[in-house]
Amino acid sequence: MMQHAPLIIDVAGTGLSKTDKRRLAHPLVGGIILFGRNWESRAQLSKLCRQIKKVRPDLLICVDHEGGRVQRFRSDGFTHLPPMRALGQMWLGETEPRPGAASDLPGAAALAACRAATACGYVLAAELRACGVDLSFTPVLDLDYGGSAVIGDRALAGDARIVSVLAQALMHGLLQAGMRNCGKHFPGHGYVAADSHLEIPLDPRSLGAILAADAAPYGWLQASLDAVMPAHVVYAQIDSRPAGFSARWIEGILRQHLGFGGAVFSDDLSMAGARRLDGRELGYTEAALVALQAGCDLVLLCNQSVVEGGDPIDELIDGLSQAQLEGRWQPSGLGEQRRLDLLPAAAAPDWDELMRSPRYMQALALLP
Repeated sequence: MMQHAPLIIDVAGTGLSKTDKRRLAHPLVGGIILFGRNWESRAQLSKLCRQIKKVRPDLLICVDHEGGRVQRFRSDGFTHLPPMRALGQMWLGETEPRPGAASDLPGAAALAACRAATACGYVLAAELRACGVDLSFTPVLDLDYGGSAVIGDRALAGDARIVSVLAQALMHGLLQAGMRNCGKHFPGHGYVAADSHLEIPLDPRSLGAILAADAAPYGWLQASLDAVMPAHVVYAQIDSRPAGFSARWIEGILRQHLGFGGAVFSDDLSMAGARRLDGRELGYTEAALVALQAGCDLVLLCNQSVVEGGDPIDELIDGLSQAQLEGRWQPSGLGEQRRLDLLPAAAAPDWDELMRSPRYMQALALLP
């Protein structure tokens, strides 16, 4: 039987219980996403990551760790990274230049912002990798239109060209530290004001308008992006389904039109905006099946280990297993390879050695 482990789940505590180990060992589970509740200290986080890899070395350990207000680990040596908007402000010359910077040269502010973006990516990834984390869901490629509280200062800028160049620099820093990347939220979450954690936002614009602005970074960066996460947003002129449930968006526009060949993650299926389709609310299994059939390679179910002992996770694992047995879902060997390609190729650095390394210290000095 073809192997494919599309489920990314979570655990409740700072270590693995027997139930956690059983779930993570299931062949349909491909990884874990960590949250602030899974953190006490660097030593504890490193031990947790070792426990996870002991269950299965191929499990992908993920986290939302962008900088600013979306950063799960903030103490015991972790650098407080700036919100991504700070890099866009550097580019536009809205922040004071560093002493000694050649600020009078043409393009100096933009070049300084790119250096800072690479430094952010390196510090972010190197610190996570030193604790055993494989992947952070970054960079945010949404444009800042000024009206979205859920995106806000997570966005690099309002200009797709600036966002693309700074994201490329950030991804270069991630790569230097041995980490892959995940651009989000395709084709763009910044235009709508509603929070998809609570409801389904509706974007009324035309396909041409979205491709010319919000989705442009995905086309320009398609050769550099390793993974993409679609938005739980309905773009009514293109499809009645949210982008993460839409084959037109994932297979037609992202893959065929824009040429993207990497992994596609669904956004969190526990979000209120993730499970409403055609006027009704889906169960977790049905939502996962719709996302996979639309072209997602991996589906996330977050924060359900703390609900009724994690029963929703077991429901999803059992439901997808049954769907496979009944032929309602076919595993994808290509999807599995895309998942495996996100695992780091090199061993994680030692934390103490990282702290003393010239590259790391130089990167710290370049942060905004």
